[in-house]
Amino acid sequence: MWALSTSSETAYHHGDLRRSLIAAAHELLRDGGVEAVTLREAARLAGVSHNAPYRHFAGREALLAALAAEGFRGLRRALDEAGRAAPSAGRAAMPAERLTDLGRAYLRFADADRPVFRLMFGGTLERAAHPDLAEAAAQAFGALRDVVAAGEPAAGTERESLRAWALVHGLAHLVADRQIDAARAEACLA
Repeated sequence: MWALSTSSETAYHHGDLRRSLIAAAHELLRDGGVEAVTLREAARLAGVSHNAPYRHFAGREALLAALAAEGFRGLRRALDEAGRAAPSAGRAAMPAERLTDLGRAYLRFADADRPVFRLMFGGTLERAAHPDLAEAAAQAFGALRDVVAAGEPAAGTERESLRAWALVHGLAHLVADRQIDAARAEACLA
């Protein structure tokens, strides 16, 4: 928590400014796209001075990278949850079934928050410049790689992980671009 003195010498306290700014950026992204996300607008929505975001973000790209990293963490949680889902009839899920479950979770994630999905994968951000973003993205891909590794010889894990990701990612983009509906995309995974 930090305090900002005002001209009346009263302290303004903000519980978690970084998180509030990311939430504000998310709202701006949803409402107006990447172009609408600025530090000044995020500060306005968070109810702080236009200089306050610089305590947490070097610039606009850093704020966008933090939002994308949150998106990847959310994707990882969705994939982990799908991977832990209890299989039917009380038997252990085969890797192919688990992979299908992960694919469906990926599609639902992409459909539920298209603006963040597009930010995460849109090429706007250079992951190498944002280690937290790169780590969050690698962790999300790791959930897929772990499931593939359970059913694939080690030598083929990377190749098959990329194949599975390419399929579901392509389907997610077709849904996001309104070329096919979500039900049709999910049917492709069965």
